[in-house]
Amino acid sequence: MDVNGLGAIVTGGASGLGGATAARLAKAGAKVTILDRDSERGEMHAAAIGGQFLSVDVTDEAAVGSALDRAQEENGVARILVNCAGVATPGKILSREGSPLPLADFARVVSINLIGTFNLLSQFSARLHDASLANDEERGVIVNTASVAGYEGQIGQAAYAASKGGVIGLTLPAARELARYGIRVVAIAPGLFLTPMLEGLPQEAQASLGGQVPFPARLGRPEEYALMVEQIIANPMLNGEVIRLDGAIRMAPR
Repeated sequence: MDVNGLGAIVTGGASGLGGATAARLAKAGAKVTILDRDSERGEMHAAAIGGQFLSVDVTDEAAVGSALDRAQEENGVARILVNCAGVATPGKILSREGSPLPLADFARVVSINLIGTFNLLSQFSARLHDASLANDEERGVIVNTASVAGYEGQIGQAAYAASKGGVIGLTLPAARELARYGIRVVAIAPGLFLTPMLEGLPQEAQASLGGQVPFPARLGRPEEYALMVEQIIANPMLNGEVIRLDGAIRMAPR
């Protein structure tokens, strides 16, 4: 699909991977709506790229539905959904003292990263399934964000790895089901990227992490994730796939 003139939804679009994606899609001519909980950053970024911002908790079914309705009123039925909203809260299953990870902590990560992704996917596709074709053969594209942690989760990443493993497992059955409506579903599994979480680390720590990547031996740039999103949208044969975007890294246990 050519993104020019199409409505696009980007969750977690105030910064990081989502912020870069929102900017790239807007530059290509898409009418972008950013969904995020960070109102200050979201408003500023939306203004900078000529999009709109809506403050939304992706785990809230009613709030997501309302936001999608508002985006549709502004830009028409959205053809592109990119799910970047997520958290990477660390937590070991057992503390040094042997106390278990609080169930609420585990559930929060899974709720945002996996259930939030499904919440957007299901409600977005419900609004798109009977729309006219955007081109000769498809109605739209959904890009979800997994992680290499979904394959090689490290110690302290039990909740995060489980949530991203769920996104990986969701990809193929969702693509198979939505194929009848001409809606593609693809996931990207990023490796080590320079997101706001890593930007707070000292330069020495960033360089050390980047040095673990075979090639290029550096942290990934959010703009490279955004480029992958654009390439997925453009190529109709990319469907039902989880694409590792990681410089060939395989994560060690810790």
